[in-house]
Amino acid sequence: MQKTKTKAFANLVISVLLLAFEIWAYFQAAGFRQVKGAYVQASTFPQIMDIGMMIFTIVLLVQSLIKVFGHMKPTDPDAEAAPSMNPIKNKGVAAALFVILLCVLYTLLFDKLGYVLVSAIVSIVIMWLIGKRKPVTVILVSVLVPLVMWIVFYKLLTVNIPMGVLQPLRDLIDRI
Repeated sequence: MQKTKTKAFANLVISVLLLAFEIWAYFQAAGFRQVKGAYVQASTFPQIMDIGMMIFTIVLLVQSLIKVFGHMKPTDPDAEAAPSMNPIKNKGVAAALFVILLCVLYTLLFDKLGYVLVSAIVSIVIMWLIGKRKPVTVILVSVLVPLVMWIVFYKLLTVNIPMGVLQPLRDLIDRI
């Protein structure tokens, strides 16, 4: 089998792409606003996580380079053929791409429709995807969980979360 069709080669390609992304993310986090006098900045945690991910990605890159350009035993699990990433053939890949699309839509609609409404819609869709089909359960969980989370964050933790079209609900809660 050609080495370019193995799991080792797929690991090599993804490790290069991941490393490029992690370096970009590290420098993006470095641009976060600095607070004078604070020991821990907003960029500290993301940069630490990035460094940790970079270490593991570099380990994967080195292992893949050794296997692809060195001698790889036929019994090595990474010598097997890499699975297809074609979303038409692989339903798991198609579902993952759909969930990524949902996340993008979630961020785009978050300010306009508000946290509670967008979270409820996305929850309903994801619950339907994972096989939850009882309408009462799906609707109750999808509506009550974001609503309770919003109340906890808004009232108890005083975090201002966008309500979008449900702004009258916020006004009602403020009056109570």
